[in-house]
Amino acid sequence: MTKAFYPGSFDPLTNGHLDVLIQALAMSPKVVVGVGINPSKQPEFSFEERAGLIKESLAGVLPERAGDIEVVSFQGLVVEAARKFDAKILIRGLRDGTDLDYEMQMAGMNRQMAPDVQTVFLPAAPASRPITATLVRQIASMGGDVSAFVPGPVLAALKKKRKS
Repeated sequence: MTKAFYPGSFDPLTNGHLDVLIQALAMSPKVVVGVGINPSKQPEFSFEERAGLIKESLAGVLPERAGDIEVVSFQGLVVEAARKFDAKILIRGLRDGTDLDYEMQMAGMNRQMAPDVQTVFLPAAPASRPITATLVRQIASMGGDVSAFVPGPVLAALKKKRKS
C-alpha cells in the first residue's frame, strides 16, 4: 500500500485544500494529512479543531473514504514527517505558476534529502485557485462572507469563533 502525505497548515481548511485531498485519495488508498505546527505563529484553530474540521469536511463530500485519512501534527521538515508516517508520496497542491516555481525548488531539495519520497503536484480546481487560508481568515475577521471558499463545517466554525 502506497501511503501519501499531504502537509499544510490548514488554518482553516479551504475548498482548495479539500479538492487536493480528494484528488490525493484517488491516487492513494491512505492519505496522512500533516498539520504543520509552527510554534512562532498563533493559529486561528488549534490542531484538534483543524483535525476535526478536516475529517468532518471530507466525510461531508466523500463519506466512503473518510476512514482512509489520518490527521497528524508535525514540526520540522516535511520529508522527515512523510518518512515518519511511512508515506512514499508527498502531495503538493498548485494554484498557479508562482506556486509551481516555489514547489519545484522544494521538490528538488526534498528529493535530495529523501529520494524515497516522491513529490506529486495536484492542480487546484479553477474555482479554488484564488483561495488562500490567509485571505479566508482576513475576510472572515472583517465580517465578510467566506461561504464560497470553505466547506460547511469550517464556515460554521469560523462563525462560532466570530461570535465568541
